Amino acid sequence: MTSNISRLPVRNVDASAAATDKTGGLKARATVAAEVAAKFADSVDREGRFPKEAFDAIREQKLLGLLIPAALGGEDASAAEIVDVCYILGRACASSAMIYAMHQTKIACLVRHSGGNAWQEGLQRRIAEEQLLMASSTTEGANGGNIRSSEAAIQTKGSRIALERNASVISYGADADGIVTTARRNEAAASSDQVLVAFLKEDYTLERTQSWDTLGMRGTCSTGFILRAQGDPNQVLPEPYDGIHSQTMMPLAHLFWSAVWSGIAAGAVQRARAFVRKAARAAEGKLPPAAAHLTRARVSLETLRGAVQSALRKFELRASDPQALTAMDVQIALNFLKVEASELAVTIVMSAMRACGLAGYRNDGEFTMGRYLRDILSSPIMINNDRILADAQGAVLMSDVPGGLSE
Repeated sequence: MTSNISRLPVRNVDASAAATDKTGGLKARATVAAEVAAKFADSVDREGRFPKEAFDAIREQKLLGLLIPAALGGEDASAAEIVDVCYILGRACASSAMIYAMHQTKIACLVRHSGGNAWQEGLQRRIAEEQLLMASSTTEGANGGNIRSSEAAIQTKGSRIALERNASVISYGADADGIVTTARRNEAAASSDQVLVAFLKEDYTLERTQSWDTLGMRGTCSTGFILRAQGDPNQVLPEPYDGIHSQTMMPLAHLFWSAVWSGIAAGAVQRARAFVRKAARAAEGKLPPAAAHLTRARVSLETLRGAVQSALRKFELRASDPQALTAMDVQIALNFLKVEASELAVTIVMSAMRACGLAGYRNDGEFTMGRYLRDILSSPIMINNDRILADAQGAVLMSDVPGGLSE
């Protein structure tokens, strides 16, 4: 079976000026979209609604199909370039950035694991051309956040397939153009024998089962639905989900999410910096007592950025080599990135709020930290850190501690 795993480009440290221009142009496009996202971020949060204005701008800037191969109408973007876009959007609107990160994780799975399937390549062309937004559905029913177990199975009905799935969460499902979901391979398969399948909006119906009234990340609209879908057998990706998960889904989800959280933290630090500068000007240059918290936040932000960059390099060096990418030490590092980034981002935002004092605690001023704090508190419980650490216990016992800092 042919894999497309080498199709996701990586950064080239010896890249030409043309590549530099491309990256700069991409950041400029992302910044345009982020400016729109920032303008509507408070209303998205307050109303708990999908960030339509942000995604209208994201579509206008052609940011949804970046990972699609150029031969299929995309831009052959690298993981590093998507990380940058996630960070830029995260500074502006956490919900917009997280939706974008989840979409791109699914696109990466389609690109890297379609195996030359004509239907799948046709879908990729449509995503690039029409700027389709693909939702993510990996949790269901009683399995909670265990995405490596599926209850619902793919059913074969003549020349068609069908799936009925009680999804406890389908983020932005009602506003997406399609859904990429896990499922059991067939009705006789074990819960861990999973596949990944892509459905377009015309293939399915959604019956709402749960609401989404949460502390933060309100604009992700991660509502529960019963998904009822029918389609062509080629809509199932040809590779088993086990490989897709370890080679693409987990590594890139953790990288893209961590970039979003880094962006949220950076936005909070930027707001705290503005407060301290304003306070110092009003006091004829004397820094407010809590200014030390801004310094602490900035130090921690640099640590977080370094952790994301280190994990990104680790992924890029092995992205086209499934054996190297699934090595125990690499999987541990990429899993632990999620834990470390989420915990550190919370600490950074808390430090930023303390730097602002009451001005940060208030909801009605220019230096409010309420949205940043509520959004970032989702990070440790999004695929719960306790579950990740518990699942990693055996691997930690079997894996040697690195012998040097360059490893």
